[in-house]
Amino acid sequence: MMPVRSCGFLIWRTTPTIQFLLMKHADRWDLPKGHVDPGETDGDCALRELSEETGIQPHDIEIDGEFRFQTQYPVQYSGRARFTKTLLIFLAELRTPRDVKITEHIGFQWFDWSPPHEIQTATIDSLLRAVDEHWRDRAACE
Repeated sequence: MMPVRSCGFLIWRTTPTIQFLLMKHADRWDLPKGHVDPGETDGDCALRELSEETGIQPHDIEIDGEFRFQTQYPVQYSGRARFTKTLLIFLAELRTPRDVKITEHIGFQWFDWSPPHEIQTATIDSLLRAVDEHWRDRAACE
């Protein structure tokens, strides 16, 4: 299987409560993410995709430099060969309130933070468990 790399963000906010952003496809919830372009870094890809898919700009967020979530899974695109996709997700807080502007999805939703979450078993649930563990570890060190 050929490798494919995709990067994106889990964006969270504290107003009105702790919530995280997911994008709506016709059949599932997903993150603002996309494929890395040639010559592009993972971070640059994630920021570009966030801007393209939500309108949220780099100056609107504060990136958690201690968190990275990575997973791999098989994918197949429109009858072509199967690929192994590596997904790398960064974590960031929305520091500047912004209206989400959807361009590639049918909708979006801010979900309340109330672990454990059962939204999408392929990637979202394990990502949210990793964020919960990261936040608990960080709180224990403070």
